Amino acid sequence: MKHLSTLIVTFLFAFISHAQTVVTGKITDADGHGIPSASVTIEEQGKDAIMAFSISNSKGEYKVTFTSADSNVDLKIKAFNQKPLFQSIKNQTQTLNFNMESDATEIKEVKLKTKMITKKGDTISYDLKAFESKADRTLADVLKKIPGIDVNADGSILYQGEPINKFYVNGKDLMEGGYGTINNSLPKDAVQKVEVMENHQPVKILQDKVPSENAAINVKLKNSVTMTGRGEVGTGFGEPWLWNVKLTPMFFGQKNQWVINYKTNNNGDTVEKEGNILSFGNRFEGRRGNVSQNDWLNVENATTPNLPEKRYLMNNVHYFSANLLTNPFKSKEWELKANASFTNNAVSRESYSQTTSFLNNGAQYLTNIANKFYTDKAKGEVIFTKNAKKGFFKNVTTFSQFWNADRADVIRNDIYGNRNGAEAIESPTSSFQNSLSTIIPWKEKLVNLMSYVSYQNDKQTLQISPSSYLKFNDLTNSGHFLFENTDAVTQNLRIKSLEINHSASVGFSAKKWTFTPEVGFNFSTDQLNSQFSTITNNVISAYGKDYENDLKFTNAVPYASLGINYKGDAWLLYSQLPFNFNNIKADDPERNVSKKINKLTFEPTLYTQYSFASFWKASASANLNYNFGDTKDTYAGYIFSSPTSPSAMSANNPIPETLSKSVGSKLEYRNPLNNLFFNVTYRYSKTNRNIIGNSINNGAGFILTNFIEKDNQSNSNSMGAEIGKYFPSFKTNASLSFNNTISKADALTTDQNNVQYFFLNKVNSQTAGFKFNNTFFSWMSIDYNLSFNWSHQTSKLNDSKNSGFNHNLSTYFYPLANHTIGFNWDQINSGSNLTSYRNAFYDLSYQYTWSKKKIDFELKWLNIANRKVFERFATSATSTDFTRMQLRPSQVMFTVKFNFK
Repeated sequence: MKHLSTLIVTFLFAFISHAQTVVTGKITDADGHGIPSASVTIEEQGKDAIMAFSISNSKGEYKVTFTSADSNVDLKIKAFNQKPLFQSIKNQTQTLNFNMESDATEIKEVKLKTKMITKKGDTISYDLKAFESKADRTLADVLKKIPGIDVNADGSILYQGEPINKFYVNGKDLMEGGYGTINNSLPKDAVQKVEVMENHQPVKILQDKVPSENAAINVKLKNSVTMTGRGEVGTGFGEPWLWNVKLTPMFFGQKNQWVINYKTNNNGDTVEKEGNILSFGNRFEGRRGNVSQNDWLNVENATTPNLPEKRYLMNNVHYFSANLLTNPFKSKEWELKANASFTNNAVSRESYSQTTSFLNNGAQYLTNIANKFYTDKAKGEVIFTKNAKKGFFKNVTTFSQFWNADRADVIRNDIYGNRNGAEAIESPTSSFQNSLSTIIPWKEKLVNLMSYVSYQNDKQTLQISPSSYLKFNDLTNSGHFLFENTDAVTQNLRIKSLEINHSASVGFSAKKWTFTPEVGFNFSTDQLNSQFSTITNNVISAYGKDYENDLKFTNAVPYASLGINYKGDAWLLYSQLPFNFNNIKADDPERNVSKKINKLTFEPTLYTQYSFASFWKASASANLNYNFGDTKDTYAGYIFSSPTSPSAMSANNPIPETLSKSVGSKLEYRNPLNNLFFNVTYRYSKTNRNIIGNSINNGAGFILTNFIEKDNQSNSNSMGAEIGKYFPSFKTNASLSFNNTISKADALTTDQNNVQYFFLNKVNSQTAGFKFNNTFFSWMSIDYNLSFNWSHQTSKLNDSKNSGFNHNLSTYFYPLANHTIGFNWDQINSGSNLTSYRNAFYDLSYQYTWSKKKIDFELKWLNIANRKVFERFATSATSTDFTRMQLRPSQVMFTVKFNFK
């Protein structure tokens, strides 16, 4: 670890070995008035290669920073209605003032040409018109083509490979992180430009005091008051009858903004994920997250292919959401936001698998699983904020309710022959959270008070029938099968969770430094109750205390922390230095569980960034973290979390303790002048644990999971690089990426003869990607994505190689005005040193555009080859697995698409 840290420091300082040169001054006209918006560039002597640039402010003042080994450089100044200035200057920090001569000329003809990418300070602006193709309709369609930006299927946005922390429309954060709805449904024609704000600190009172490592996106619309939105209505042919309806009207005003969204379909389109929170802002804004259930119990799940969900998702979904932002008072600093959503979804899934076990002399197990998943979820949220230079306040109240149910019909063929099982789970959940954060100026100090309260009640009931489906040996009476004379079995579980976090801090600023001492108290408690029962002639009987739990798990952590932040012209520093007093206790007297731990830990986090030569950034990060497990790591009564995986911790084992360390570095180059972006990253992580899971195969394909006290560790080295460039002459955006990861982890397992294997599992994996889009020809546009992956896994039990190939080609032809023909080709190949499988999918579409009304009529034929199954072969440390998964058959959809205005 010491040598690695030295390597990273050396790596960073290699880029700053030359001292920075800073040239400042003022630019004035013939009358002595400052000239605003004059461009100042530093270039290599005798070359037209820009090393740095700056724009003068409203007073004519400029500042340009660069790094060069040359003794002299060229300085050039240009301004409207002024004669350009050129001067050779020494490579040294200095102040130079310039007086420009007037050069007004009569312009007979004016042609305005907007720059596709411009940079001012930490903000990079993109003109969407420069990147769009004729087939694009929404903001997300165009963002995918911008260099340095990636858009995932759920609408989430990555900038330079990292998630953004805010998504604004005309400077307002209506969606509070759940921006997928706008990204996927905002018509591109309503957008003037997209701004990327690097190192964005969303809390205004902290903008000059506490730096940020993340970027934000602001979508600037053409009009300050905009009524817009996107809609689709479609029907399909096949079994069953298909439909697709999407209605998303939007309004963006100076005082009010709102988005209403209703989407329903059964054609494999995942729309309900648009409500997920994709960006989480800043820690000083309080705490927010995607509310989810504590999924302790599960039916057996069919395997899903590594394909776009539209290829295999058999769904029937209705999703509604509404988002409102308004200024309730005369002061625009106060905002009220209200969000609500409801999801009703039914999903079918089926897969067949054949597993060959290395542990059990090559024994083969066959499994066929057919699922039905039912989701009903309601969520409501009220947010009250004031984000001003003189104070900050934010309170978020969230209510969530789930009514979920899952079903599985399973057919197994193993050493016990063929057997069928029916599995059903009911899992209602109620959840409440309230997060409050406020920053109050006190003289020259800033006082931050934060409070978070969360309560969640999960109730889950899993039933399996017939009981003969389970062939486990009795865990307490070896030699007898469980439930021999019963009809069915039931696993009941209930967990009530309470979490309370309170903290107070005071910020002191001195020049460019900010020091923030903080004290706080974090408390969480879980009450777990579970019971395993048998059903015979409709009579329910508890099975015994070895299959019950009545566990109370508490974690109380008072802490003291010091935040040290620095924000200069070139350097950023963000650090948290917390001391945590961990007091953890787990009690279940009936199972003889009485565990506790009291330990003081130091868990620092550090991030630093250095900007140089206008376009370069070098950064490094490091953190150390302790984790002492939770309720899932301390219960002693067996729980059938899955019909094939009963598990429990030994009552004699200590509370799990995990120590994680990681360091990372990144070098970035972003030059909007020549449309070139690239980054190089490195990360190393190491984890030490005192508990390890032990998987025991009972010979019937069932896995019994237990945990034993044994020191073990894992570590990972990951290196990656990405380069992207936009070629305006060819209207082409292209990027290349590569990543190499070496991971090692200790593993423990036991075969059916009770032979225990403790071994090192090593995986060396590489991925390479290429993205390309072109709109050069007026009659055609192309989008192409290609990825390769290779991996080599070695262990005491196995030595295998896997590889994969995935590409997507989307081509659109425009033979006549308002006519579009589209062709899509997905190719997914997978294999190993033993065998390989190739899966190809083709789609064809025709679209006519009624340009006057901006309405599209689309006819699309999906999965032309009518491929109904997806096949995959893979190897792991203990087995080989062949899987066949059900896909959506060929289908034809007719859709009418339109903008609301």
